[in-house]
Amino acid sequence: MSTVSRKLPIGIQTFEKLREEGCLYVDKTALIWQLASTPTPYFLSRPRRFGKSLLISTFESYFQGRKDLFKGLAIEHLETEWNEYPVLHLDLNAEKYDAPERLGIILEYHLAQWEALYGANKSEDSYSTRFSGIIRRAYEQTGKGVVVLIDEYDKPLLQSILNEELTEAYKQTLKAFYGALKSADRYLRFVFLTGVTKFAQVSVFSDLNQLQDISMWEDYAELCGITSKELTDTFQPELERLSKRNELTFKETVDRMTAMYDGYHFHQQGEGMFNPFSVLNALKSGAFSHYWFQTGTPTYLVDLLKQSDYDLRLLIDGVEVDIDGFSEYRVDANNPLPMIYQSGYLTIKDYEKTFGMYTLAFPNDEVRYGFIKFLVPYYTKVTNDETGFHISHFVKELLSGDVSSFVERLKAFFAGIPYELSDQTERHYQAVFYLIFRLMGQFVETEVRSAKGRADAVVKTKDRIYVFEFKLNGSAEEALRQINERGYLEPYAMDSREKVKVGVDFNKEERNINRFLVEV
Repeated sequence: MSTVSRKLPIGIQTFEKLREEGCLYVDKTALIWQLASTPTPYFLSRPRRFGKSLLISTFESYFQGRKDLFKGLAIEHLETEWNEYPVLHLDLNAEKYDAPERLGIILEYHLAQWEALYGANKSEDSYSTRFSGIIRRAYEQTGKGVVVLIDEYDKPLLQSILNEELTEAYKQTLKAFYGALKSADRYLRFVFLTGVTKFAQVSVFSDLNQLQDISMWEDYAELCGITSKELTDTFQPELERLSKRNELTFKETVDRMTAMYDGYHFHQQGEGMFNPFSVLNALKSGAFSHYWFQTGTPTYLVDLLKQSDYDLRLLIDGVEVDIDGFSEYRVDANNPLPMIYQSGYLTIKDYEKTFGMYTLAFPNDEVRYGFIKFLVPYYTKVTNDETGFHISHFVKELLSGDVSSFVERLKAFFAGIPYELSDQTERHYQAVFYLIFRLMGQFVETEVRSAKGRADAVVKTKDRIYVFEFKLNGSAEEALRQINERGYLEPYAMDSREKVKVGVDFNKEERNINRFLVEV
């Protein structure tokens, strides 16, 4: 089959449309049937653009008995009855939640549609009582248990997370609305909720205690996303086309896709998952790019980081934490990790079984460099376009051995930081250095350390190994002396490349580099 006739489902979140238009589909229906065969209410957390809406839509088609849409898929050989159930599908994704009434508008819209099907009762005068009444009447009128599918249950809370008053208003509305599911339990056949983050304080998790959170279950780790095998089995012609366009072998193309878009782990023993949105866009366009970030990164993540005074270097290097430290987000806990992890910017990279400690880190290069580049303007006011220009020249200057130009460019970078932006702490300046050297790691081998007794930064080019040490209100001489006395270059003694030591004195009052010394 030619790649021209094969349709990639970019932007399609409706299973019916995907199947009717003959789009390629990574078959998840065996897992869907396994979940749907039980009456258990489920919750699944996954990052944005990870296929949650398509999953909900697939459940909807299944419970509508649309056998025709599942022809040729795994579920065709598993399901024998194809019963039709009343389905209530609530999608909270398509609204901008910037005022208390915005949530009410979308709830009213859906409730009115359902009441047109199953009737209304004047005594039901709240969102929760209307919801309960609709579920009961749907059950009584059809004789079948009701299926409730809620997509992006947490969207109002995410958009208002830094507005305490608005968050509280949304929380109270949602607590009551989702709480109706508990009182209507006897009328329900199946309940499935998706979201980005598990908010610990919302009633759907505190009152509806039978809700099963499968976000970190190994059995369902592959429910959203694409495995390596699914990538090569489903998209081989598209991968071959991508290979030719970029003058790579097939293996090199898969390796590049893996480095860019793979690496999400939703269980400590689960297989790495590819971001489906980025995969489809790379295959469609024939180019490797940061597609996930081009759709917009929520600014509240940076605000949460700065508000909590979190050490950015720990976040970038990978942070070790137990499951309570990232599984649920609590507004009052001053801990941004759950939000950052569940939003897809960190994932499980290692697990220490004895003490139950997880290592969270960036899943892949797209997220690593996209997130770091995204952070730069919030710490320096240097725009993303300017950042790309500077980073390319930083690398070129070190490739050519021009340390003076490199340091002068650093000075120009720091000169752009407004006084009011800097918190005048050592951590702020260290974070800026850290971001710059991490971004250079796209093009040269770069190590940035924060542990005591190691060089601040090591950059390896084809001909040279650079060791940088920065002193805040110290001296360039002290920085060089520390490099020598602590033997920062000893690990590279057998390397034939030229060794270059760079000691830098950073003046806190001037908020910029004062002097630097180079020793070869």
